[in-house]
Amino acid sequence: MTTATASRDGLRPRLAVSLVFVVLGGTQGGWMARIPAIRDQVGVDTAQWGLLSSSSAAGDLVAIVMITVLIGRVSTRLLSLAAAALVLLNAPVLAGASAVPALVLGLTVWGLSATFLATPVNALAVAVERHQDRPLMSGFHASYSCGVLAGGALGTLAAATGISPGVQMAISSGVLGALLLAWSRWLPEESVAVGKEQRRPLKQRFTPQLVLLAAIAFLASFAEGAASQWSSVYTADYLDEGAALGAATYTCFSVAILVARLLGDRFVARLGRRLFVQLSLLTVALGVTVVVARPALPLALVGFTVVGLGIACVLPAAIALAGRQPGVPAGEGVSVITIGQWPGFLLAGPAVGLLAGTTSLRPALGALIVSSLAAALLARWIVIPKDS
Repeated sequence: MTTATASRDGLRPRLAVSLVFVVLGGTQGGWMARIPAIRDQVGVDTAQWGLLSSSSAAGDLVAIVMITVLIGRVSTRLLSLAAAALVLLNAPVLAGASAVPALVLGLTVWGLSATFLATPVNALAVAVERHQDRPLMSGFHASYSCGVLAGGALGTLAAATGISPGVQMAISSGVLGALLLAWSRWLPEESVAVGKEQRRPLKQRFTPQLVLLAAIAFLASFAEGAASQWSSVYTADYLDEGAALGAATYTCFSVAILVARLLGDRFVARLGRRLFVQLSLLTVALGVTVVVARPALPLALVGFTVVGLGIACVLPAAIALAGRQPGVPAGEGVSVITIGQWPGFLLAGPAVGLLAGTTSLRPALGALIVSSLAAALLARWIVIPKDS
């Protein structure tokens, strides 16, 4: 095999897995950009929308149970393709909803398909990373971030040109589906257990290291979810700077995440994953400290940018470590991280909201400092697998 052929054979699986991340991010960014229009189609107000949107959590929970049972028993490649297809098929249905039942169904299926996809596609990313023997996980998650930004930009363009959300998502799903179909043969394959005698009891999956990584994932997800949900509110409402600057604050946070993920693998290679995770989490704590130190717009913009830079690669690093645990198939290890991170994202918004109701939003954001410092402390006990 020539060097060029080997390089091409290594690049194709990497691009194929990146495409699945783009499918997930692009679909999410596309329909989230059209939430105001979808809300108007259904005919609900903001408060009702907030209540209805929680229906996706039911799909999340079902997906976690399903993937916990299926991963390691069914091909991760097959699971990824099936979940990605469901994501793409559901997107136009969700975006085109014109009644509450259709909206609830679409959101539930979205939660199920997106959460279900997260575990096998990350397991495939671990397989590519191991094959190429260098850190790649942050780059895969950068593909997801690029998809979110691209989907949001297309949604903005569609709104400006009068294209309905359903038509917009049907077009994007068609394009992404065609690309996925063309590149699906390059997705890597992970061997799975065959026969009852080879199936591991679920309790054996929760090794001390995986439980530790799941706890770090929970705390990091709490910080990331809270920052993403409350950064714009802090600037717009607490600082009384208006919706435009609130959106700018969230944009700073999002762009910082993308930049950090594009560069993250280089830092992982130099620092090692344990030290990288610790420094990243300390950076999050520093960023939130800047935000809450004094109520000022410049500090909010800078602080949430620093938070984005710090939090961006913590979960990718935890996933990469979980997928390389000795004696545990990559998919099973990643599924434990999924179990840990999901409640972190779910609880972040309401928890900070309750604290803000008791005091105010500024001191409530201090919960992010606590969670990131606790995660950094736990990261001291990370054991790096020999092949990482």
